[in-house]
Parts: sequence; structure tokens; C-alpha cells
Amino acid sequence: MKFKLIVTTIMLFSALTVSAQNTSSANTTTIKGTLIDSATNKGESFATINIVSKNAPNVSVKMAVTDDSGKFSEKISVRGDFILIASVIGKKTVTKEFSVNETDKTVDLGTLHISDDVQQLGGAMVVAQKPLVKVDLDKLEYSVEDDPDSKTNSTLEMLRKVPMVTVDGEDNIQVNGSSSFKVHINGKPNNMISQNPSDVLKSMPANTIKKIEVITNPGAKYDAEGTSGILNIITVGGGFEGYTATFRAGVSNIALNGGVYASIKKGNLTISTNYSYTRNKRPPFYIDTYRENYESNSEKYLLTHQTSNNSGNFQYGNIDASYEIDTLRLLSMSFGMFGGNPTSSRDGFTEMQDNNSNPVYSYSQNGNSKSSWYSIDGSVDYQRSFKTKGRLLTFSYRISTNPETADAYSRYSDDVNVPAILQLSNRRSNDEQSTTEHTFQADYTTPIGKLHTIETGAKYIIRDNVSNDKYYSAPLNTENFQYIDSMSSHYKHLNDILAAYAGYTLKYKKVSLKAGVRYEHTSQDIEYIVGLGKNFNVALNDIVPSLSAGIKLSDTKNLRFGYNMRIQRPSIYYLNPYVNITNPVNISYGNPDLKTQKAHVFNVNYSSFTAKLSINVSLSYHFGSNSIDRISFIKDNVQHNTYANIGQSNITVFNFYTNWNITPKTRINLNSRLSYSDFDNDASNLHNSGWNADAFVGIQHTFPLKIRASMNVGGMTPGINLQGRSSAFHYYTLSVNRSFLKEDRLSIGISARNFLNRQMSQKSVTEGVNFRYEGKATYSQYAIGFNINYRLGNLKASVKKASRTIVNDDVKSGEGSSSGGGEN
Repeated sequence: MKFKLIVTTIMLFSALTVSAQNTSSANTTTIKGTLIDSATNKGESFATINIVSKNAPNVSVKMAVTDDSGKFSEKISVRGDFILIASVIGKKTVTKEFSVNETDKTVDLGTLHISDDVQQLGGAMVVAQKPLVKVDLDKLEYSVEDDPDSKTNSTLEMLRKVPMVTVDGEDNIQVNGSSSFKVHINGKPNNMISQNPSDVLKSMPANTIKKIEVITNPGAKYDAEGTSGILNIITVGGGFEGYTATFRAGVSNIALNGGVYASIKKGNLTISTNYSYTRNKRPPFYIDTYRENYESNSEKYLLTHQTSNNSGNFQYGNIDASYEIDTLRLLSMSFGMFGGNPTSSRDGFTEMQDNNSNPVYSYSQNGNSKSSWYSIDGSVDYQRSFKTKGRLLTFSYRISTNPETADAYSRYSDDVNVPAILQLSNRRSNDEQSTTEHTFQADYTTPIGKLHTIETGAKYIIRDNVSNDKYYSAPLNTENFQYIDSMSSHYKHLNDILAAYAGYTLKYKKVSLKAGVRYEHTSQDIEYIVGLGKNFNVALNDIVPSLSAGIKLSDTKNLRFGYNMRIQRPSIYYLNPYVNITNPVNISYGNPDLKTQKAHVFNVNYSSFTAKLSINVSLSYHFGSNSIDRISFIKDNVQHNTYANIGQSNITVFNFYTNWNITPKTRINLNSRLSYSDFDNDASNLHNSGWNADAFVGIQHTFPLKIRASMNVGGMTPGINLQGRSSAFHYYTLSVNRSFLKEDRLSIGISARNFLNRQMSQKSVTEGVNFRYEGKATYSQYAIGFNINYRLGNLKASVKKASRTIVNDDVKSGEGSSSGGGEN
């Protein structure tokens, strides 16, 4: 019945689309023609076509782009005298006057010729159906601001549309088939957002994002860590002279959010600020687990049930400023923060059974926790340009800190025959963690002639990781908590990192080549103030090469090849030896003996982008040693969860993305991935391999009266890891938004997600040499929301940023457990 309802909804949506197209085609005149390059006599693709009224040349009647053969064909519904303006960056503007009478069905402007201009044009005009994806030599860009779904979605939901990025049913993010990636905001990384990408991005409204860059071939200027690439999220900036401010608010059945963006320019100084706040309260979710111990008959089966409730807030803000000292010198500064204060409560029951399913022991559990996690950073960049175009010298400094706190209580009752080895008692864990960084960097890039460019730079990072975890215990049925020194941990992990790089770029006709090498020296000091462990220090030296090449097959088609070596040093999340025994039969802790992970990545990419159809196809192969992964095992009938260098990992990923602009008002897109993974750990006699696939399909249409609607459907097969598989999932969304007032200053939208399924279930499996663990999570993904945005003022200058700035990618961040985010 639900499937039929979904099909009926899709058919109705399609029928409305066709009906709207037929209605809008009445009483219209088709304006067509061909734009030819006068030098090559070939069609000029991607040229901007702007039709304006002769009496009001500042107001556009219709805008479009030429196809790959230089042809254009657009319909207008007004009559009179008009001017067609054809423009291309670096070429002279072409104008053509024409008239449309009441009886005209078609006006053929014939062939128009365009020629090179000595002076470059200031920029390209905005087009009604702008391509959402662009490809460069070492990265891919997805234009979030040009996607109507950004009006109602979170940034995490938008990531499902980005080529080479996947988001599974548990909101885990992968880039090019791997969870080893880094997240940057406006080119600047932050360890906190890399540790908690799902929580942060699901709380960040997509209408604050300009574009998302997927850097799959990080060059030598980037730190060597982050095996699968970098997600660089560019936030919105100013657009027009004067000032501007945008206010936004949203409400749904699970969250409430609001925010403001403002920018102002005075003289050579430009300042912009952005702030958003989200408050959420999610429906309860339920977790049922089953574990079988192959080596025991007396304690064979462990069954648990838990009910959890979560709520909290998330806030994000930043201030950017730039000051143009003169035409060659630029000073830019930024300050930003994001974080949240989640709370949770839980109730559960645990029972151990023998091989005949008879109860052996049992107990009930309830608990609550309060936590906070924040990321605060500031930076300053000085950029010196020269009269030689493309020559830049940049000096940068960045400071960041990521404090985290958590105070959690676990209380036990109704205990029956619980063995002494579990040491059952009421427990409190008071944890504090922080990472503080100071980074100094210098970069220099210069062209050599018209074909060559070289770049070089150096960086010094001082990174201090500190973890202070205090454990308290109280007898059952009491609140008399006492500090236990032997179960606590106070741990420091200090890093000094010195790096230098050199890169070379060649651009000759239709061929581009980029090669680089990076050297990194790392000095680590580990100190145990409280807890077990020996102090030690280690020095690491790494040489990291990179190479990428591109061939421009035509004006709209590109072929790219790339190789890069990536390394990952474990962060304090993986290293911290503190033992979390909140669940006495399922404990977790870090591994201070982890080694650096290294991986080699080969990839090939083909892209074709035209006004009608865009295609991006990529194939990549990752193989590495000492891969860091979660590992579980049974000891004394207690499940231990920690991290280890698992040995070999081999991942092959095929990505396919396409966007089809059926009409100027309708588009369909597909983002899909197929991967095969193979993991091998000889030390633990563990091996797993298998296929994984996901697909996302969306359709968008603009109806009359500036009403935009979209429908999205997606899903994923079970994911593969060393000891099992994660759950499959599916989802669907509908959204409608409309713009009002002059220049679309006011927009209102509604959205719905998984509205036919109030409850969803996901299953996961973990297997070891002597056990099998199955988990089932039941929760609600149902959401209905309402959004409103209002913009006032105008601004013609955005905050300028230095072309080179600090990018720290040198840590494998943790999976994160904070849940302060929310979504609308």
C-alpha cells in the first residue's frame, strides 16, 4: 500500500510537471540562433544569452546558455523590441536587436559571431539553469546555492547529492568509498568538525552554504593525512554594493532553528558574519542486541534492550573580515565557532542465557548524561600580490581549540546472580578532552612563462592533545560516588610537526599536469599523568608524492588521472587508553600503540558538462597497510572494543553522476556508487570482503508563480567493514518553496521526509573468531518542516580571502559520539 502511494505521488508530480510545461508554452515566441567563434568557426558552448527589453535594458526578460554546439532556443511570452546580449569570459560581447510581434511563433536570429577580447571580462552572468557540478584538475565542485533543495534541507542531506560522497542510514559519511577524510570550512580545517561531521552538518542549514568541493587529489600543499580526500565547504558571501542581511527560521516536528547572515563594506574594509542556532528533541529510539559466545555453553547468549532519548542544541557562527591595504596587498582575518550541548537519558535490561536459553544472570540499567563540545578558531592571512599575474606570497597564522566535556551516570538495579567479575556498581564518568593548535605557514607561487607554475611553502604546527577522564563508583542503590584513581586516566599527547612542499604545474594547450612532493617530520611526546602506561616519544619522517594529469577532450569533456600517497596519524580519540565501562558487558578504550596509517590512491575521472546533460564518472583504487579500524573481541565473556592497525585494506570504487536539464525549469539528477572492499588482519585471523552500492535520484521543477518543488529518493545496501556489515537503508523526501517580493527577497518552504514510515529499523552484524554480535536499532526518520528566509539590503563586495591559507589535514579523527545537532 505504501509503495503504491509513493508511485502515485511520483506520477502525480510528473503529471503536474507536464501540465505546467504545456500551460506555459501557450502564447509564447521561440527565440533561437547559433553563436560561432569567429576564429575557429566552431560553436561557442556555455555562452551566456541574456534577452532584455530595449526600453529597459537593465531588466532581463530571459536568460540561458548555449549548448555544446553553440545553439540556443528560448521562449518568451511578451511582445515588443528586444536586445540579445551574448557574453563569454575573455571575448567581446555580442548584441543583436530584434522585435517580436503578436503573430510571431519563432524568431530566428541566424548565426552570430563572437571574437576574442584583449581585456578579460569581469565575470559571467547568472544563468537560469546553472550547472550544479564543475570539475577541475584536482577537485570537483557542487553548487549548493543553485540547488532549490538548499532552501529546506540540512547540509548533510545535500551531501547525498554530491558526486563521490555517500551518507548511509546512520548518517555516516564516506568520500570515495572511505571514511578517512577531512572537512574544511572556507578552506580552513578543524579537528572537531572532522570528528563529528554528521552531527555538525545535519545541524547546519544548507542555505548558508555556497558550494561543496570534493578534493580527491590533494596536492603537495595539503598535509599528507586524510586518505580519501577533503570536503571543503564554502559558506555564502556577499553579492551587491552597500550592505545585506538575511534572516532565516525553521520549525519541524523534531527541531527549531534560526539564524542571520550580514555583510557590510566601508572603504577598503569588508566584514561579514553568520550565525545559526538549532534546538532539537528527537523521538525515542530503541536498540536490541544479541550476542553469541561460541566458546561457552554456561554463558552462551547475551540479550539487551535499551530505550534512549536525546535532545540538545547546536550553534554555529563566524566573522570574516578583509582589508585591502592597496591593490597588491590584502589582509584577511576570520574567527569562528561551532558546537553543542546534548543531553540524553536511557533505560535498559540485560540478560545472560545458557545454551538452553535459560537465564543465568540479569540486571536493569538507567542513566543520563550531559555534555558539551565546541570548536573555536581564529586566523589571519597576509597576501602580497605582484604585477606578474599569478605570483603570490602569503603568510598565515592560525589558532584553534576544541574543548569537550561529558558527565555521565549509570545506575543498576534488579540484579540477579550477577558475577563478581562485572564489578556491578553505580558509576559516573566525568571526561574532559581538548586539542589546541598553533600553526605558522608561508606559501609562494609564481608562473614561469605562460605554461609553467611552481609553488612552494613551509609549515610548523604545535598541537597539544589532553584527555582527563575521572571515574567514580558508588554502591548499588546509593549516590555516594567516590573517585577511583586506578580506573581514571590523565593523558597528554604532544606533537610538533614541520613540513615543506614543492609543486609544479604545466598547462599546454589541452593538457594539464600537476606534480608535487611533501616532506613531513613529526615529533610526538606521550605522557601518562594518571593511569597505566609508560611515557615515550617518537620521531617520524614521511615523504609524500602526488601526481595528477588532465586532458581537455573538447570544450565540454575532460579526462583526469591522479595518484597520491596519503598518511594518517591517529588522533587522541583513537589513542586514549581510558576504559569506558558504562556497559559492564561491552567496554571500549583506545590504543596508544597505534602506528601511522599509509595508503596509495589511484583514480581516473571522465566528465562531460553541457547545458542539457552533465556526466561525471570516476574509478579509484585504494590500497594501504596499517589501516586503523575498530576491532572487537570477547575476553572473560566481556566484549572489548578498541582500535588496531588491521593490516591490509583494498577498496575499489566506481562513481557515476548525471544531471539532465530536461527543460529550463526541470532537472533530474542521479548520484550513485558501487564499491568492493577487502580487509585482512592476519594477527587476529580476521578477513572480510564484499560489495556495497548506493544511489540517489532527484527531480526538481519550477512551476509558475516562482514555485519550486523537488522529490528525492535514495538508498544503500549493507556496508562492509573488517568484522561484519552495517545496515541497509532507504529514504525519500518532498519539498516545495516559493519566492516573493522584488529580487526574491522572501522565500518560504515546506519539506517532508519518510512521511509514510513513522518507524525504521536498521540491523548490523559484527563477527569475531569466537562470537557473533547482532544489533537492531528502531527509530523515527519522519520529519515535516517549515522554513522562511528574508533578505534586506544590497552589497556588491564579498569578503576577500587570501589565495593561500592554513590547511591542517594531518590527523585521523574519531568517529565522534556527540549528538548536539538537529535538523529541520
